[in-house]
Amino acid sequence: MVSPRSRAAAIVAGLVAVTLLASCRESPPPATDGSRRGAEVVVASFNFPESAVLAEIYARAIEAAGIPVRREIDLGTRELVQPALLGGLVDVVPEYLGTALASLQPSDGAPTDSGEARQRLAGALDRRGIRVLDAAPAQNQNGVVVSRDTAERYRLDSVSDLAAIAAGMVLGGPPECPQRPYCGEGLGRVYGLHFERFVPLESEQQRAAALTDGLVDVAVMFTTDGRLATGDLVLLEDDRRLQPSENVVPLVAARSLERYGVRLADTINAVSARLTTNNLRFLNWRISIAERDVATEARGWLERQSLVRPPF
Repeated sequence: MVSPRSRAAAIVAGLVAVTLLASCRESPPPATDGSRRGAEVVVASFNFPESAVLAEIYARAIEAAGIPVRREIDLGTRELVQPALLGGLVDVVPEYLGTALASLQPSDGAPTDSGEARQRLAGALDRRGIRVLDAAPAQNQNGVVVSRDTAERYRLDSVSDLAAIAAGMVLGGPPECPQRPYCGEGLGRVYGLHFERFVPLESEQQRAAALTDGLVDVAVMFTTDGRLATGDLVLLEDDRRLQPSENVVPLVAARSLERYGVRLADTINAVSARLTTNNLRFLNWRISIAERDVATEARGWLERQSLVRPPF
């Protein structure tokens, strides 16, 4: 079996080759996916568990529709995966609206409205041969989290509820949080929250443990973190809409849609329509906390949603 690192190295080599070839021509070469790798639709993911399970879900659904698939799961960071998509080396990538848009238009800011974000993302990618399909209801944003005891003690439901007590509380989050517009800086600017002090914590696991152990009172965590599925932690509502829209959205190469038409688009859109934030929290809990297999969990979710038939 080829390791993820070896696959990533091969993709990098391919990107270099594409770049060199393009530099020798006055115009881009015509699409050659048929001769280069046959009829396979290449589904890729970033190198974190949620992205892997999303890619596996879309890949299995596409296979069930009778379309051949090759997987590049856990391929790498956005800095590798995005050029691979734009360079024609992969065909389907489950992305996040705001983050994808910010990576292409970093100076423009990401809107909180998903319809506007999707329209802007489509405008940035259409001319590059990438289509933006339907966005899922599921979102993975920065979230403000407290323990259940803290939520009940102070009757906290929304981030605004922290305004009267934040000065006596400790905030935990990623080390860069104080300077980030959607983290500490944004909490101060939009909500007027100024905490007693900040504790840098690298991982989601550390932040959840710090909340549970009382080392911090408030933590910034991803809204689809599996630990939020247990009921011990409470995600406060972003009632002033600080966070940009981060709906899961499949990016698909136009050549693949031309080859397979509505069969491919409808299959992918049917999956997206069923994906919710709660779905992702549960899947993340199963994979990251309960240590279940990604492929098994992807198949199980598709079967529960009646998107594929269970094997007999």
